[in-house]
Amino acid sequence: MLLTSTILWLVAGAVLCLMELFLPTAFVEFTMGLSAFAVALVSLTGLNMSLQIGLWMVLSLVLTVLSRRLLPNRKVPTIEDAKEAETLTEILPGQAGRVIYEGNSWRARCEDYQMAIAPNQKVLVVRREGNTLIVVPEHLLHS
Repeated sequence: MLLTSTILWLVAGAVLCLMELFLPTAFVEFTMGLSAFAVALVSLTGLNMSLQIGLWMVLSLVLTVLSRRLLPNRKVPTIEDAKEAETLTEILPGQAGRVIYEGNSWRARCEDYQMAIAPNQKVLVVRREGNTLIVVPEHLLHS
């Protein structure tokens, strides 16, 4: 019984660590695998299986929380300040058009779904949703 629980924890640890290679989970599976290896060592002392499972859960939680501190924070790319762009095409109400922003043509739509913006008009980019810029006419902010 002693050796079978140790082998069980070693196999579980190896499977979890290998799963991290094929299904990346930001080191969650990896930390669970490392915890299983640690419990495999502890199981050699003859600890009850329910206590082994509890220890594995606690170690997995602690290692996962600690690994989160080591990972870099991901920031979603945002447009910090409203920046100027110019419409290339007309932006019809509720539809997308094209703007020139930082030297490139972008898909854009007006923040106000009921407003149209004519071509060759100055607009301000207020945010980005995927590959679409959300714009407002510049004259609205200056009036």
